[in-house]
Amino acid sequence: MQRCQRWGPLASVSWVLLRTCRAHSGLPSTACSSPERQQEDGVWKDFSSRLATGPTFQHFLRNASVPQEKPSSEVDDPPPYLTVDELSGRQRKVYLETYGCQMNVNDTEIAWSILQKSGYLRTSNLQEADVILLVTCSIREKAEQTIWNRLQQLKVLKSKRLRSRVPLKIGILGCMAERLKEEILNREKMVDILAGPDAYRDLPRLLAVAKSGQQAANVLLSLDETYADVMPVQMSPSATSAFVSIMRGCDNMCSYCIVPFTRGRERSRPVASILEEVRKLSEQGLKEVTLLGQNVNSFRDTSEVQFNNAVSTNLSRGFSSNYKTKQGGLRFAHLLDQVSRIDPEMRIRFTSPHPKDFPDEVLQLIHERDNICKQIHLPAQSGSSRVLEAMRRGYSREAYVELVHHIRESIPGVSLSSDFIAGFCGETEEDHFQTVSLLQEVQYNMGFLFAYSMRQKTRAYHRLKDDIPEEVKLRRLEELITVFREEATKANKAFVGCTQLVLVEGLSKRSATDLCGRNDGNLKVIFPDAEMEDVTNSGLRVRAQPGDYVLVKITSASSQTLKGHVLCRTTLKDSSTYC
Repeated sequence: MQRCQRWGPLASVSWVLLRTCRAHSGLPSTACSSPERQQEDGVWKDFSSRLATGPTFQHFLRNASVPQEKPSSEVDDPPPYLTVDELSGRQRKVYLETYGCQMNVNDTEIAWSILQKSGYLRTSNLQEADVILLVTCSIREKAEQTIWNRLQQLKVLKSKRLRSRVPLKIGILGCMAERLKEEILNREKMVDILAGPDAYRDLPRLLAVAKSGQQAANVLLSLDETYADVMPVQMSPSATSAFVSIMRGCDNMCSYCIVPFTRGRERSRPVASILEEVRKLSEQGLKEVTLLGQNVNSFRDTSEVQFNNAVSTNLSRGFSSNYKTKQGGLRFAHLLDQVSRIDPEMRIRFTSPHPKDFPDEVLQLIHERDNICKQIHLPAQSGSSRVLEAMRRGYSREAYVELVHHIRESIPGVSLSSDFIAGFCGETEEDHFQTVSLLQEVQYNMGFLFAYSMRQKTRAYHRLKDDIPEEVKLRRLEELITVFREEATKANKAFVGCTQLVLVEGLSKRSATDLCGRNDGNLKVIFPDAEMEDVTNSGLRVRAQPGDYVLVKITSASSQTLKGHVLCRTTLKDSSTYC
């Protein structure tokens, strides 16, 4: 896919702040004593004079209010005020920290892929970094406060930077940059760059601007950016699994959720680019991929014209959508089918789905394919129909429970997980008890539970009142957690005495003599590191390595973990004979 020239008068950067770093840092303006630094200062003074004649902050701010669609007939060119050499990282070392969801993990890999191609080096040592980038989350206030606290720690590191070294640059990436924009630069003068989730291609330019002593930002949301042509670089070379982003953004507009405002409108990657990425991961020896998206099962690839008149898939029975039904395109069932055919020995997962988008063809496919995990994340958020309506979830408690029954009938032995919010606007004690009873009724294997945190820009912020006291939210959250753990323990004890296929991840964090991995249902399984038979090589005794499939007989279970003893090393295909 071709992209537009970003550097003209209608550039697809939302804004660039031109402020001298020295003025905000309080550092003296004397140059460092090294000849290399003096030469760099001369180069960047020349750059600063050219930059000063370019577009102003106000120009970009005026063009940042709505997502900009890119003309497909134009190609990328360097901005006129930067040379190719100035855009180069010149082997400066980048340290990346990731906060929040799996999408942020994938975003970190995308950002690093782009920087690596621009000549940057990666470091895992904070002290030797020339650039520190935080990939951030805004889903709750606590997530943002974590970043503010981290910036205070980094401020000390930046102030102690030796004059003889290249100045340390700090950047905020992702949802927090998108939500707060200039507030971050105004509040923390030591932050040099901001890049929203759709601006990672612009990182080399932003860092080049920052290197001259200016602050720079790009927080423009896109209508079509999916990074389809960027191959993410795994942050852990020894990883056995990977995340593959298949879509970005969300159109659901649930009243509590900030995601549509920080990640923009829903758009899907072309199927061909996803399949190519999965093939490469298979060739690298990875044994599991998780297809990622804010609303992954509403995937709709419209890049191939011949499929644009395809009939839309049906919503789950009793569910409705907050937006008009979208016609045409290749849907999630088609993608899941194609991905699962690439490598029969590679497990396929997906997250996070919306309960409304589970047509029978998706459930049937999960049931039929051995390498599609029999595990579904089914975010409920509340067990009260009244609260669900206020959340704009598009379903009642009754419709949700009916879907749970239908999934369990369609996929015997399926593991279910869910999300819940405690203390949403107007939630009564009766509403809360309804959520407690849903946890008891469904008996999820895994759960993610949080107290409600109101976010600016959301529908709830504008139309509802955050009227539940904090202490009540926390009390209700603790009650939900307690009930969830009780019910999950009951559900997981059903595995005791059964044999589970486990993908080995590595050593257990709590014991050097144990290994850990995950079963088909994504539950953590702990077992002793012992010799075992290799069923693919008769008579051979082996020890399990990361990336191996092993059969484990489960002997005990808790709300979060299964424990057992290892039987043998096997393959995904052969495991069905034993399980």
